[in-house]
Amino acid sequence: MKITLLGTGSPLPSATCAGPSTLVQAGGQNIVVDAGRGVIMRLVGAMCPPPFISAVILTHLHSDHICDLNDIITTRWISSPAATPLPIYGPKGTQKMIDGLLAMLSQDETYRLNHHDDLRAAGGMKVEVHEVEAGESFKIGDVTVSVHATDHRPVAPTVGFRIEHDGVVGALAGDTIPCDGLYDMCKDADIYVQTVLREDLVRTFAPLVPTGDRFLDILDYHSTVQQAGQTAAKCNVKTLLLTHFVPAIQPGQEDEWRAMAAEHFSGEIVVGPDLTFVEK
Repeated sequence: MKITLLGTGSPLPSATCAGPSTLVQAGGQNIVVDAGRGVIMRLVGAMCPPPFISAVILTHLHSDHICDLNDIITTRWISSPAATPLPIYGPKGTQKMIDGLLAMLSQDETYRLNHHDDLRAAGGMKVEVHEVEAGESFKIGDVTVSVHATDHRPVAPTVGFRIEHDGVVGALAGDTIPCDGLYDMCKDADIYVQTVLREDLVRTFAPLVPTGDRFLDILDYHSTVQQAGQTAAKCNVKTLLLTHFVPAIQPGQEDEWRAMAAEHFSGEIVVGPDLTFVEK
Protein backbone atom coordinates (compact mmCIF):
# COMPACT_ATOMS: atom_id res chain seq x y z
CA MET A 1 0.00 0.00 0.00
CA LYS A 2 1.26 3.43 -0.95
CA ILE A 3 -0.32 6.59 0.46
CA THR A 4 0.57 9.92 -1.16
CA LEU A 5 -0.40 13.36 0.09
CA LEU A 6 -1.71 15.02 -3.06
CA GLY A 7 -2.48 18.23 -1.20
CA THR A 8 -1.46 19.24 2.32
CA GLY A 9 -3.27 22.58 2.37
CA SER A 10 -6.47 23.85 3.92
CA PRO A 11 -9.21 26.40 3.09
CA LEU A 12 -6.51 29.07 3.39
CA PRO A 13 -4.98 29.64 -0.08
CA SER A 14 -1.33 28.70 -0.37
CA ALA A 15 1.19 29.18 -3.16
CA THR A 16 2.82 25.85 -2.35
CA CYS A 17 0.16 23.55 -0.90
CA ALA A 18 -2.71 22.11 -2.94
CA GLY A 19 -6.00 21.53 -1.15
CA PRO A 20 -6.63 18.45 1.00
CA SER A 21 -6.53 15.23 -0.99
CA THR A 22 -4.79 11.88 -0.57
CA LEU A 23 -4.08 9.04 -2.99
CA VAL A 24 -4.22 5.46 -1.74
CA GLN A 25 -2.76 2.85 -4.09
CA ALA A 26 -3.27 -0.82 -3.28
CA GLY A 27 -4.22 -3.95 -5.14
CA GLY A 28 -4.02 -2.20 -8.49
CA GLN A 29 -6.56 0.42 -7.36
CA ASN A 30 -6.04 4.20 -7.27
CA ILE A 31 -8.36 5.66 -4.64
CA VAL A 32 -8.61 9.43 -4.21
CA VAL A 33 -9.66 10.54 -0.73
CA ASP A 34 -11.17 14.04 -0.86
CA ALA A 35 -10.66 16.45 -3.75
CA GLY A 36 -9.26 19.82 -2.75
CA ARG A 37 -8.00 22.52 -5.10
CA GLY A 38 -5.28 21.42 -7.50
CA VAL A 39 -5.87 17.69 -7.09
CA ILE A 40 -5.62 16.87 -10.81
CA MET A 41 -2.23 18.57 -11.09
CA ARG A 42 -0.96 16.65 -8.09
CA LEU A 43 -2.33 13.36 -9.43
CA VAL A 44 -0.23 13.89 -12.55
CA GLY A 45 2.74 14.65 -10.29
CA ALA A 46 2.09 11.35 -8.50
CA MET A 47 2.16 9.54 -11.87
CA CYS A 48 -1.54 8.73 -11.67
CA PRO A 49 -3.30 10.44 -14.60
CA PRO A 50 -7.08 10.93 -14.30
CA PRO A 51 -8.11 7.90 -16.43
CA PHE A 52 -6.48 5.64 -13.83
CA ILE A 53 -8.62 6.86 -10.91
CA SER A 54 -10.56 3.86 -9.58
CA ALA A 55 -12.83 5.72 -7.16
CA VAL A 56 -13.22 8.86 -5.07
CA ILE A 57 -14.15 8.65 -1.39
CA LEU A 58 -15.16 11.74 0.59
CA THR A 59 -14.78 12.28 4.33
CA HIS A 60 -17.18 15.23 4.39
CA LEU A 61 -18.60 17.97 2.21
CA HIS A 62 -16.70 21.06 3.34
CA SER A 63 -15.77 23.08 0.25
CA ASP A 64 -12.00 22.69 0.65
CA HIS A 65 -12.40 18.90 0.47
CA ILE A 66 -14.60 18.81 -2.65
CA CYS A 67 -13.91 21.98 -4.65
CA ASP A 68 -11.99 20.20 -7.44
CA LEU A 69 -14.26 17.18 -7.65
CA ASN A 70 -15.75 18.75 -10.77
CA ASP A 71 -12.26 18.70 -12.31
CA ILE A 72 -11.84 15.01 -11.50
CA ILE A 73 -15.21 14.16 -13.03
CA THR A 74 -14.64 16.18 -16.19
CA THR A 75 -10.97 15.43 -16.80
CA ARG A 76 -11.34 11.70 -16.16
CA TRP A 77 -14.27 11.61 -18.59
CA ILE A 78 -12.67 13.51 -21.46
CA SER A 79 -9.27 11.80 -21.15
CA SER A 80 -10.49 8.20 -20.86
CA PRO A 81 -10.70 5.99 -23.94
CA ALA A 82 -13.87 4.34 -22.61
CA ALA A 83 -16.78 5.77 -20.65
CA THR A 84 -16.17 3.97 -17.36
CA PRO A 85 -18.42 5.25 -14.57
CA LEU A 86 -16.60 7.01 -11.71
CA PRO A 87 -17.64 5.58 -8.32
CA ILE A 88 -17.93 8.26 -5.62
CA TYR A 89 -18.49 7.29 -1.99
CA GLY A 90 -19.36 9.83 0.68
CA PRO A 91 -21.62 10.67 3.62
CA LYS A 92 -25.29 11.62 3.41
CA GLY A 93 -25.66 14.67 1.19
CA THR A 94 -23.15 13.46 -1.40
CA GLN A 95 -25.85 12.68 -3.99
CA LYS A 96 -27.33 16.17 -3.69
CA MET A 97 -23.88 17.72 -4.06
CA ILE A 98 -23.06 15.59 -7.12
CA ASP A 99 -26.40 16.44 -8.72
CA GLY A 100 -25.49 20.10 -8.37
CA LEU A 101 -22.02 19.57 -9.82
CA LEU A 102 -23.39 17.70 -12.82
CA ALA A 103 -25.93 20.45 -13.41
CA MET A 104 -23.11 23.00 -13.34
CA LEU A 105 -21.09 20.91 -15.80
CA SER A 106 -23.99 20.22 -18.15
CA GLN A 107 -23.24 23.05 -20.58
CA ASP A 108 -19.61 22.00 -20.93
CA GLU A 109 -20.75 18.40 -21.34
CA THR A 110 -23.05 19.48 -24.18
CA TYR A 111 -20.21 21.33 -25.92
CA ARG A 112 -18.02 18.25 -25.81
CA LEU A 113 -20.76 15.83 -26.86
CA ASN A 114 -21.51 18.03 -29.85
CA HIS A 115 -17.85 18.05 -30.84
CA HIS A 116 -16.65 14.49 -30.22
CA ASP A 117 -18.43 11.55 -31.82
CA ASP A 118 -16.90 8.97 -29.47
CA LEU A 119 -17.99 10.84 -26.35
CA ARG A 120 -21.49 11.23 -27.77
CA ALA A 121 -21.69 7.53 -28.62
CA ALA A 122 -20.72 6.60 -25.06
CA GLY A 123 -23.52 8.71 -23.62
CA GLY A 124 -21.89 11.45 -21.58
CA MET A 125 -20.51 11.69 -18.06
CA LYS A 126 -21.12 8.68 -15.87
CA VAL A 127 -20.91 8.91 -12.09
CA GLU A 128 -22.05 6.30 -9.56
CA VAL A 129 -22.80 7.81 -6.15
CA HIS A 130 -22.85 5.68 -3.01
CA GLU A 131 -23.85 7.38 0.23
CA VAL A 132 -22.27 5.51 3.13
CA GLU A 133 -22.66 5.46 6.90
CA ALA A 134 -20.49 4.48 9.82
CA GLY A 135 -20.49 0.71 10.29
CA GLU A 136 -20.70 -0.07 6.57
CA SER A 137 -17.96 -1.45 4.36
CA PHE A 138 -17.46 -1.83 0.64
CA LYS A 139 -14.98 -3.15 -1.89
CA ILE A 140 -12.97 -1.32 -4.54
CA GLY A 141 -11.49 -4.20 -6.48
CA ASP A 142 -9.78 -6.37 -3.85
CA VAL A 143 -9.42 -3.44 -1.45
CA THR A 144 -11.75 -3.36 1.57
CA VAL A 145 -12.92 0.01 2.85
CA SER A 146 -14.75 0.34 6.17
CA VAL A 147 -16.56 3.50 7.23
CA HIS A 148 -16.13 5.03 10.69
CA ALA A 149 -17.80 7.99 12.39
CA THR A 150 -15.66 11.04 13.10
CA ASP A 151 -16.42 14.25 15.01
CA HIS A 152 -16.24 17.47 13.01
CA ARG A 153 -19.38 19.03 14.46
CA PRO A 154 -21.24 21.18 13.61
CA VAL A 155 -20.43 19.54 10.27
CA ALA A 156 -22.32 16.23 10.23
CA PRO A 157 -22.20 13.51 9.24
CA THR A 158 -18.46 13.12 8.74
CA VAL A 159 -16.62 9.85 8.25
CA GLY A 160 -13.15 8.37 8.07
CA PHE A 161 -12.04 5.32 6.14
CA ARG A 162 -10.06 2.24 7.15
CA ILE A 163 -8.56 0.82 3.97
CA GLU A 164 -7.18 -2.73 3.99
CA HIS A 165 -5.36 -4.85 1.44
CA ASP A 166 -3.01 -7.80 1.74
CA GLY A 167 -2.66 -7.39 5.49
CA VAL A 168 -1.78 -3.67 5.36
CA VAL A 169 -4.09 -1.08 6.94
CA GLY A 170 -4.35 2.62 6.15
CA ALA A 171 -6.56 4.84 8.33
CA LEU A 172 -7.61 8.16 6.81
CA ALA A 173 -9.35 10.39 9.27
CA GLY A 174 -10.29 13.60 7.48
CA ASP A 175 -11.15 16.55 9.72
CA THR A 176 -12.01 15.45 13.26
CA ILE A 177 -11.23 15.81 16.90
CA PRO A 178 -10.36 12.65 18.86
CA CYS A 179 -13.38 10.39 19.33
CA ASP A 180 -14.29 6.71 19.69
CA GLY A 181 -14.92 6.29 15.97
CA LEU A 182 -11.45 7.61 15.21
CA TYR A 183 -9.89 5.21 17.72
CA ASP A 184 -11.75 2.23 16.24
CA MET A 185 -10.63 3.18 12.74
CA CYS A 186 -6.98 3.63 13.67
CA LYS A 187 -6.49 0.55 15.87
CA ASP A 188 -3.19 -1.14 14.90
CA ALA A 189 -3.08 0.70 11.56
CA ASP A 190 0.13 0.61 9.56
CA ILE A 191 -0.41 4.19 8.33
CA TYR A 192 -2.62 6.79 10.04
CA VAL A 193 -3.27 9.98 8.06
CA GLN A 194 -4.51 12.90 10.16
CA THR A 195 -5.38 16.49 9.27
CA VAL A 196 -3.85 18.82 11.86
CA LEU A 197 -3.42 22.39 13.04
CA ARG A 198 -0.99 24.24 15.28
CA GLU A 199 -3.03 25.84 18.05
CA ASP A 200 -0.13 28.10 19.04
CA LEU A 201 0.16 29.56 15.54
CA VAL A 202 -3.60 29.89 15.07
CA ARG A 203 -3.84 31.93 18.28
CA THR A 204 -0.83 34.02 17.24
CA PHE A 205 -2.20 34.87 13.80
CA ALA A 206 -5.87 35.37 14.73
CA PRO A 207 -5.45 38.97 16.00
CA LEU A 208 -3.63 39.87 12.78
CA VAL A 209 -6.41 39.00 10.33
CA PRO A 210 -9.79 40.74 9.81
CA THR A 211 -11.68 37.51 10.44
CA GLY A 212 -9.74 36.59 13.56
CA ASP A 213 -12.73 35.34 15.59
CA ARG A 214 -13.81 33.14 12.72
CA PHE A 215 -10.25 31.85 12.37
CA LEU A 216 -10.26 30.84 16.04
CA ASP A 217 -13.41 28.77 15.43
CA ILE A 218 -11.33 26.15 13.61
CA LEU A 219 -9.90 25.11 16.97
CA ASP A 220 -13.31 23.65 17.83
CA TYR A 221 -13.27 20.78 15.38
CA HIS A 222 -9.77 19.93 14.15
CA SER A 223 -7.10 17.79 15.80
CA THR A 224 -3.98 19.54 16.98
CA VAL A 225 -0.58 18.06 16.15
CA GLN A 226 -0.31 16.89 19.75
CA GLN A 227 -3.72 15.21 19.63
CA ALA A 228 -2.72 13.37 16.46
CA GLY A 229 0.31 12.05 18.33
CA GLN A 230 -1.86 11.00 21.25
CA THR A 231 -4.28 9.17 18.96
CA ALA A 232 -1.41 7.41 17.19
CA ALA A 233 -0.02 6.21 20.51
CA LYS A 234 -3.40 5.18 21.91
CA CYS A 235 -4.18 3.16 18.78
CA ASN A 236 -0.76 1.52 18.41
CA VAL A 237 -0.25 2.71 14.83
CA LYS A 238 3.09 2.25 13.10
CA THR A 239 3.36 5.47 11.07
CA LEU A 240 1.67 8.85 11.58
CA LEU A 241 1.35 10.89 8.38
CA LEU A 242 0.32 14.51 8.93
CA THR A 243 -1.54 16.67 6.40
CA HIS A 244 -3.98 19.61 5.97
CA PHE A 245 -1.59 21.91 7.81
CA VAL A 246 -3.17 24.98 9.41
CA PRO A 247 -1.50 27.33 8.96
CA ALA A 248 0.40 26.16 5.87
CA ILE A 249 3.70 24.59 6.82
CA GLN A 250 6.77 26.57 5.75
CA PRO A 251 10.03 25.02 4.52
CA GLY A 252 12.24 24.32 7.50
CA GLN A 253 9.32 23.99 9.95
CA GLU A 254 8.92 20.24 9.50
CA ASP A 255 10.96 19.35 12.58
CA GLU A 256 8.84 21.67 14.76
CA TRP A 257 5.62 19.96 13.73
CA ARG A 258 7.18 16.51 14.04
CA ALA A 259 8.49 17.27 17.52
CA MET A 260 5.03 18.26 18.76
CA ALA A 261 3.60 14.89 17.71
CA ALA A 262 6.67 13.10 19.10
CA GLU A 263 5.86 14.43 22.58
CA HIS A 264 3.16 11.74 22.63
CA PHE A 265 4.07 9.18 19.95
CA SER A 266 7.35 7.28 19.62
CA GLY A 267 6.67 5.72 16.22
CA GLU A 268 7.49 7.05 12.76
CA ILE A 269 6.13 10.55 12.11
CA VAL A 270 6.11 11.81 8.52
CA VAL A 271 5.79 15.53 7.78
CA GLY A 272 6.40 16.92 4.33
CA PRO A 273 5.15 18.87 1.32
CA ASP A 274 2.64 17.83 -1.33
CA LEU A 275 3.50 14.46 -2.92
CA THR A 276 5.12 13.14 0.26
CA PHE A 277 4.31 9.42 0.48
CA VAL A 278 4.57 6.39 2.73
CA GLU A 279 4.71 2.85 1.42
CA LYS A 280 4.23 -0.35 3.40
